[in-house]
Amino acid sequence: MNRFFYRRKKLTSFQLISTGFAGVIIIGTLLLMLPVSSKAGVFTPFSDALFTATSAVCVTGLVVRDTASYWSLFGQGIILLLIQIGGLGVITVAASFSLILGRKISLKQRSTIQEAISAPTVGGIVRLTRFILFYTFLIELTGSLVMMPRFIRDHGLRGVWMSFFHSISAFCNAGFDLMGTVEKPFASLVSYAASPLITITIMTLIIVGGLSFMTWVDIHKHRHHLKRYSMQSKVILVMTFCLIVLPTLFFYFHDFKGMPLDKRILCSLFQAVTPRTAGFNTADLTKMTGPSRVLIIILMLIGGAPGSTAGGMKVTTVAVLLANVLSVFFQDEDIHLFHRRIDPHTICNAATILVMYIFLSVGGALVISVVENLPAGVCLFETASAAGTVGLTLGITPGLGQVSRVILVILMFMGRVGGLTLVYSAVSGTGKKLSRLPIEKITVG
Repeated sequence: MNRFFYRRKKLTSFQLISTGFAGVIIIGTLLLMLPVSSKAGVFTPFSDALFTATSAVCVTGLVVRDTASYWSLFGQGIILLLIQIGGLGVITVAASFSLILGRKISLKQRSTIQEAISAPTVGGIVRLTRFILFYTFLIELTGSLVMMPRFIRDHGLRGVWMSFFHSISAFCNAGFDLMGTVEKPFASLVSYAASPLITITIMTLIIVGGLSFMTWVDIHKHRHHLKRYSMQSKVILVMTFCLIVLPTLFFYFHDFKGMPLDKRILCSLFQAVTPRTAGFNTADLTKMTGPSRVLIIILMLIGGAPGSTAGGMKVTTVAVLLANVLSVFFQDEDIHLFHRRIDPHTICNAATILVMYIFLSVGGALVISVVENLPAGVCLFETASAAGTVGLTLGITPGLGQVSRVILVILMFMGRVGGLTLVYSAVSGTGKKLSRLPIEKITVG
């Protein structure tokens, strides 16, 4: 395992992360192409297998083949393994194997793990990796045991497999489901919209998986002493709370008026949680109003927390940009959150990430719209879903052509690995300039 990642010592941490994800996707693609992976026992076309493997590793959930009705138990197992690897991160999984084999983890390896899970320091990274693995499997096991009685009641012994599959898929914010049939593919969790046991469990797994591993550490270490939490954990918790409550109220009063009260509350809450960035749905998205779709697009692009199983721009990015806006409004020289000053370099990174996500999502939507002759708004929903590694869809993805699929694959990969990680991988080695150009003012706004 050490040779796999560190034989080429010239590779940077960013390059190792990018190539690690790409390598797992290729292996997953080859396995999914095998006849044993499909229920019909036929070879799956490379493009279909590549799209599925990318969606699984990048924990997105966009699919061109219905997971339940097309893939065999072996194929579903491969998809679930790819989801688990993608959710934890390729580097974290590789480090885990090193720990299991009793090998020491070098300083270079520790630095790469630090980048992969957004840890603040290299110190204690091995202990943190063990912590992540233990609680990941404990949470996933708990979620599956909670859902198992209902799934067994509805699906017999197959419900055991379904409970594990959906628990891991939800915790990893993947959005893959086993609810589809040959007659009704791509069903997601619509049939369980009124089931508190399933919907609340899935939502809890999504939220916990999207909080970030470092926030877990703060919660585990400091419990209810919120003042002792790091500034980043405070930002993540506050932003997560706001991005659940406010959209829930919007959906409740705007989209689900005709439902019974209990189902209306569950559907509103679920649709607020799942765009960040799980991809399950309990309501027909094609029947939702235009404003609600716009809100879902925004939530999909925002995503979860850095160093979590979720994708998107990340809630911390949005928080930093909002803090920057407030500092401009109040003419404050410093940008701060929770009585801590934000580094100007962080603000530049946040602005760059925002521009990248908007440019790539809108650009990809325009190309798909032209190539497929589809409404640009519908295409933007799919590209935002791919870039945010969400998996929600308005139903056009299975019918897209090869060019459009390639665009979505690129967006999914970028969304999971990270736009800046890919850029740093490509331009690494460019040192800092010793001289600086003169300043000249430019008017903005």
